[in-house]
Amino acid sequence: MKPSHVAWLRQLFRLLEIPVPDPARQFRRIQIVERNIMLPIKAVFIAMIAYSFDIKPWYGTVASTLDVVVETVQYIFWFYVLASVAVGLILVAAERLPLAVVQWTVVADGLVDGLFVGALAVVSGGLDSILFWLFVVLIIRNAASTPPGFSQLFLNLATCLCYVSVGVIDVSVIGSLDDTTLRTFDFEPHEDLGQPFALRLVVLGLTTICCYGAQVLLERQRLAVEEASEFAAREGQLHSAGRLAAEFAHQIKNPLAIINNTAHSLKRAVRENKNSAAQQIEIIQEEVARADKVITQIMGYAQLSEGRVEKLNVIEEIDRAIAQVFPPAMPTEIKVHRDYSPPFPPLLMQHNHLAEILANLLQNARDALGDNGNIFVTAHCRRDLAVEISIADDGPGIPPEKIIRIFEVYYTTKEKGSGLGLAIVKHNTELYGGNVRLESPLLHSKPGESGLGNGAKFTVSFPAKALPRPFKR
Repeated sequence: MKPSHVAWLRQLFRLLEIPVPDPARQFRRIQIVERNIMLPIKAVFIAMIAYSFDIKPWYGTVASTLDVVVETVQYIFWFYVLASVAVGLILVAAERLPLAVVQWTVVADGLVDGLFVGALAVVSGGLDSILFWLFVVLIIRNAASTPPGFSQLFLNLATCLCYVSVGVIDVSVIGSLDDTTLRTFDFEPHEDLGQPFALRLVVLGLTTICCYGAQVLLERQRLAVEEASEFAAREGQLHSAGRLAAEFAHQIKNPLAIINNTAHSLKRAVRENKNSAAQQIEIIQEEVARADKVITQIMGYAQLSEGRVEKLNVIEEIDRAIAQVFPPAMPTEIKVHRDYSPPFPPLLMQHNHLAEILANLLQNARDALGDNGNIFVTAHCRRDLAVEISIADDGPGIPPEKIIRIFEVYYTTKEKGSGLGLAIVKHNTELYGGNVRLESPLLHSKPGESGLGNGAKFTVSFPAKALPRPFKR
């Protein structure tokens, strides 16, 4: 296959990809379709079939291949009843079970339904059975309750194959019946599957494709709307915080400027007579300058209203931060080990905020190791779609007395540190409803054990939404 064809196929697959719905939405779909709609319908359907088989048999006592098929379908029916009862119990207790168990139960139930409808179609007319339309209904039902992707396509393909089996069995069974039986049950012999069978297969295939395509369009539209509202929420949060920080700086800097001007005037007035007063005034000026520097740093530290919220690729941002802290042109004995577990949802945040978080954590790990050592960078997506990024090192670790204050502004364990690195990490993470935590052997060390030499691990997590809505079942 030519490279251009491969690229075209990859692009086609990307267009057909649909992100898996969040657990809450998927669980609601299963509740509505399978528990609230399908369970009552199946109960009525089973009652009708049981009446037809046991009270009023469909066929008499014809000792023929057809009679054997009917008896086989009766055995299949009782197996179907047991399977339906088991599925019903699982759906009733779905709130107490993992979502994956419920989803695979729905897939298995779809397969069993397809097989049973195929068996009924065999004894109710085969290729001419009106139960063909139940296969169409099953495909639509599978699309409604099964997440888009391989499991849905597999399930609907299996449903189509069940109808193919109906055609094959119909041709072979009716072909083995004698003329008397054919006239008795008004059967039309089929020498081959024929054009009507092909047309019905086309209907099933088109139904499968249309259901999947409609879901692709609806899911993409839903994601576009959600992303737009999420962008607006993120921007609103950051601009509100930015306005608050700017107002704070404005209100503080004005009186500081007045104090500074007054101190200058006072200094000129007493310069020749009172040296002690001048010394005190210099102290005031130094404190004002220091306070002004702090406010300026805070304004640069926040930078809340600058930039814009973007859709960031988690892996690309981590790799970019690693390349920034460990430039390929500058060899080092420190080894960076990467362990990513995609897929990741995009992070909706300002690029510089995430870059500062990752760069500060990587730089701290590098400083802790010195000339050589190992840094372990891991990233994965939790079940609630929150993204977790961990950066660990095997350096000397953090002394116990410093762990409690590690995220405080201007507190540092380095000789020439500013004390802003981890404070920036905590601040930028919490802006997006996330959190940062330190995992260190020192936190769990026994009395008398220093725990030093086991390194430290910082983990930041970002929720999927600006205002997280936990999945409660």
